[in-house]
Amino acid sequence: MLLALEDVGLHYRQRGQAVEAVRGVSFGLARGDIGVLIGPSGCGKTSLLRAIAGLEPLSSGRLRVGGERMADAEAGLHRAPETRRIGMVFQDFALFPHLSVRANVAFGLAKLADKEQAERVEQMLRLVGLEALGKRMPHQLSGGQQQRVALARALAPAPDLLLLDEPFSSLDVDLREELSQELRAILKADGTTALFVTHDQAEAFALGDRVGVMHQGRLVQWDEAYTVYHRPATRFVADFIGHGVFTPAQLEMGPDGPQLRTPLGVLRDATECPLPDAYPGGRCEVLLRADDVVHDDHAPVQARIERKVFRGAEFLYTLRLADGTQVVAAVPSHHDHHVGEWIGVRAQVDHVVTFAPLPPAAV
Repeated sequence: MLLALEDVGLHYRQRGQAVEAVRGVSFGLARGDIGVLIGPSGCGKTSLLRAIAGLEPLSSGRLRVGGERMADAEAGLHRAPETRRIGMVFQDFALFPHLSVRANVAFGLAKLADKEQAERVEQMLRLVGLEALGKRMPHQLSGGQQQRVALARALAPAPDLLLLDEPFSSLDVDLREELSQELRAILKADGTTALFVTHDQAEAFALGDRVGVMHQGRLVQWDEAYTVYHRPATRFVADFIGHGVFTPAQLEMGPDGPQLRTPLGVLRDATECPLPDAYPGGRCEVLLRADDVVHDDHAPVQARIERKVFRGAEFLYTLRLADGTQVVAAVPSHHDHHVGEWIGVRAQVDHVVTFAPLPPAAV
């Protein structure tokens, strides 16, 4: 692993009291991989990034980059940020307004000979597609171009690890989507190991080889993006990622093994369903995402459309079944039904994910 964290914790002093920002975080990131940390505001993801960069000392745990210890709270070790060979791209780009694009990219290359420095700068500008704009000043560039310059400057010294703290937060939605795809291609072309912080799920899935979900200072799941979405490790992850609802269900033994009785019918999948004794009395809740509920005019189960959100290629319908159960469904936009209309729906669930019902007081 190029990056390895073991039981990392981080405390702040606020009004004379210790505030726990990060606790018990452990994960690894392989060389050349892109990791993404996602979670709600205040969950500790940026604090963790700053600790990895060396901008904050660890309160507990250990941190290694390239097999070398960078921080160890118990041993009192804290390597200075400038000795860690870690690059960082910030939210505000932090370009030097009085320097040209070329000079901005060259800023961290002072130790190289002039010829080597010039070659490296041109290499980086080609990598980010700005080779024709080297003489321009930052204010003459668009937001997306400025972001590419910031990325080129961070990559120029060939850091062992690149950290990115919501670098697209100030850009419009279309540009964010375009740049997230370009950023992954650039990092992969350069073979750079990177850790990216975002609150945008689309960015996380577009960028990450590994995605980590943080909640209240803890890393609650670190896995491939597909697994985080389809096999969430906790109820929080299931609720935070994607669109879906938790629907009451009953686990029972069917003719071919465990099956799940839901308001949308019986789900049969012996490899996915837990055994009925996994929950008291077999009572549980199943996660039904919007892509698990299919609009089918011939389905025996009918649902009333309560809300609809147009998302271009599809509608996101919020539906109410006759028994009062609420589900959501992603429906192709040529199926344009009215709010209040009843439509047929059925379950098409490839990944059965169940949780224990919440106690009544927590509902």
